[in-house]
Amino acid sequence: MKLGVVGLPNVGKSTLFNAITKAGAEAANYPFCTIEPNTGIVAVPDDRLSHLAALYSPKKVTPAVIEFVDIAGLVKGASRGEGLGNKFLSHIRECDAIVHVVRCFEDENIIHVDGSVNPARDIETINLELIAADRETVQKRFERAQKMVKSGEKRYAEEAELGQKLLSHLDDLKPARTCEMTEAQREIARDWFLLTTKPVIYAANIAEGELGQDEDSLPGIPEVKRIAKEEGAKVLVISAQIEEEIAQMDEEEKQAFLEELGIGKSGLDRLVAECYDLLGLISFLTAGADECRAWTIRRGTKAPQAAGKIHTDFERGFIRAEIVPYDTLMELGSMNACKEKGLVRSEGKDYVMQDGDITLFRFNV
Repeated sequence: MKLGVVGLPNVGKSTLFNAITKAGAEAANYPFCTIEPNTGIVAVPDDRLSHLAALYSPKKVTPAVIEFVDIAGLVKGASRGEGLGNKFLSHIRECDAIVHVVRCFEDENIIHVDGSVNPARDIETINLELIAADRETVQKRFERAQKMVKSGEKRYAEEAELGQKLLSHLDDLKPARTCEMTEAQREIARDWFLLTTKPVIYAANIAEGELGQDEDSLPGIPEVKRIAKEEGAKVLVISAQIEEEIAQMDEEEKQAFLEELGIGKSGLDRLVAECYDLLGLISFLTAGADECRAWTIRRGTKAPQAAGKIHTDFERGFIRAEIVPYDTLMELGSMNACKEKGLVRSEGKDYVMQDGDITLFRFNV
């Protein structure tokens, strides 16, 4: 899964991305790897893996991961190709969701590109560029569909209807994700790769000294939350500066520092978990002496397709999945104990995987 980190200049986007890449370097058995200079992979926090590792003492522990892309080059007019606009927009199209970093801190030493700190205005600046780019895409699709309606094919009439609806919605300066669509229309829109249909997390970047305070009392935060609620987006309050410091600490130092700050988890850990949830993802687990591993699937995935995540042969020759819930395994202490009590289930092709399923796939090819 790929998350695009966006934001105006001097909002803390690069600082947050530096924290992401440094934290990735600490991910045991799944180190940060540089796919491109602006891409980083980090582990999805999951305490269940460490507990399984204590149970099995495996040679290897492999967490689920999320990929972050530092998307640069946004200026006003990006939708018309200003600055690095076209590159910026094409990178967003390749992402599954957007982490939109919004500046909510004052610092006279860091100049704001628009002269003052105003989170609502900053959000609007980026959203308007994305909406403008989407309007151009929808206009082309709409015009093409209108021409093809004469062919009598039902899909062109459906595309023309959706195009008209979306153009009206975008003209009201609203993102496509807030437009009411039927499931069939959403399927069509998915093929159009619109920027404003992507789910969004607003990372509200606050000053170091404000961390741990009541969020709603901080400047700009209520406004960001209001906008997010209207759009169906999420909000995470974070201090990018502190995250960069935390990312350079070892695990013991990190935990002591977080306790001192009065927060249970780092903002980055919370961000990764929120992104995972935002995309409707869950993890099933495999455990044994060789490896304990978390596998990422979409909520609603059936057992054969989950098996295919491990190897295509597993899906092709799927026979059954032997499953025990994580909590049950932890309670009884071993797979043998679960089997003795008849708690290891045998599930077929129609079984919908659940988060935390400890799974062994049986297959034959």
